[in-house]
Amino acid sequence: MADCVFCAIVAGSVPAFKVIDGPSGVGFLDTRPVFKGHVLVVPRQHVVTLPELPVADLPGYFGLVQDVAAAVPAALGAQGTFVAINNIVSQSVAHLHTHVVPRTKGDGLRGFFWPRTKYASDEEATEYAAKIASELG
Repeated sequence: MADCVFCAIVAGSVPAFKVIDGPSGVGFLDTRPVFKGHVLVVPRQHVVTLPELPVADLPGYFGLVQDVAAAVPAALGAQGTFVAINNIVSQSVAHLHTHVVPRTKGDGLRGFFWPRTKYASDEEATEYAAKIASELG
């Protein structure tokens, strides 16, 4: 897409600190990292959300994410990674991207970036599960 900065990075017309450039996508440093070494992995084709990525492209794309998630701790001496995707909400660029953030015990990041909640009862949890299961068929 012409006005998508991630498409421009994939095409090479916008510079980025690339860590990998392969047939399934590109990985590059986030310019506003949670921690140094925070990588964004994007598919080559322009899709906005994960549900839009063709099923045939999932193995290659998630293989790329998996490779980056293995490389980040090894390269940086981190203990692990936080891997996340936003779909629409909190998606600062409207192009599918997976965050691979280096993590180390005591790094100050507490769980997820948002407050947690609880179901009022097992019945309420059952209702939510049933709604999602019904949509899935």
